[in-house]
Amino acid sequence: MNFISLKTIDCKQGSVRAVRFNVDGSYCITSGADHKIKLWNPNTMRLLNTYCGHGDEVLDARGSCDNSQIVSAGADKSVIIWDVITGQPVRRLRGHASRVTCVAFNEISTVAVSGSQDNTVMLWDVRSRKNDPIQVLKDAKDSVTTVVSTEREILSSSVDCRVRRYDIRVGELFTDFVGEPVTCASFTCDGQCIVTSCSDSTIKLLDKDTGELLGHYTGHDTRDFRIESCVDVSDGHILSGSTEGSIWCWDLVKEAVVHKMVHQPSTVVNSLSSHPTQPFLLSAAGLTIKLWGLPEEQTDDFPQHTDSVSENSWQFPQHMDSVSENSWHFHNTQI
Repeated sequence: MNFISLKTIDCKQGSVRAVRFNVDGSYCITSGADHKIKLWNPNTMRLLNTYCGHGDEVLDARGSCDNSQIVSAGADKSVIIWDVITGQPVRRLRGHASRVTCVAFNEISTVAVSGSQDNTVMLWDVRSRKNDPIQVLKDAKDSVTTVVSTEREILSSSVDCRVRRYDIRVGELFTDFVGEPVTCASFTCDGQCIVTSCSDSTIKLLDKDTGELLGHYTGHDTRDFRIESCVDVSDGHILSGSTEGSIWCWDLVKEAVVHKMVHQPSTVVNSLSSHPTQPFLLSAAGLTIKLWGLPEEQTDDFPQHTDSVSENSWQFPQHMDSVSENSWHFHNTQI
């Protein structure tokens, strides 16, 4: 896999803390150190909307399954649900005692899940008018770094060196000890494995059901930074950011480095998002995000939408084109 850079966007948000594709991969969301969230068309480099309301930097944001809402996680200890079109906050959810580091919707976007440096995972009923969490998961012994929610499971990672998987159907908790603080965790596309990024500059591939170590990927440097990894849409490669400005790509089966892409030299590549259906990748480093694709892919192949407003896609009028203190510490990405 040899991705090439297709587009570069200067987000003008200070440091970009996270970048995410929306549910169908047509748009992307950036979270900034400037306390703002921005919605983009990465193919046209068009800014569609800006969301202001957090009192500190925004560390994560995700779109809902129907593209009508965004949920964001702030260093101001709050979770905010946003109306995509109006740009206004719909709900402000307070309950965490420290920075909210990560956030996700469940598959039908009725529940928001948040993780925090207060060592908890909180579940919020998006449809309710109540601002209290419907459940608080207190199993982590240190900062929660990732939350992922599917139809049946919630996955969380923590600086306590563990990955936890909650089976929602039967109410069971499965815990895997990986030996090092976990900075990022995600499922493979087939849902059978878990990819974990660790503070010792390693990535480990675990069997979801047994916890067996299936793969071990090294070479990149992630020390002292919260750097994300992911699989590509084919489930054939693992990708990770790094501290030296590159995105590393390994063959998932052979565990060998097959490609490195330079986002920006000497800048921490802290966030990645793989397109849900096509071979595209987003990366964030410093002030900018990049859209990557295969050499044979042209930007005309990027998913397109019409300009009409629909309930099932993010469409806008033309005028809108415009860690724990007591243990391991994550440094923020600096410009």
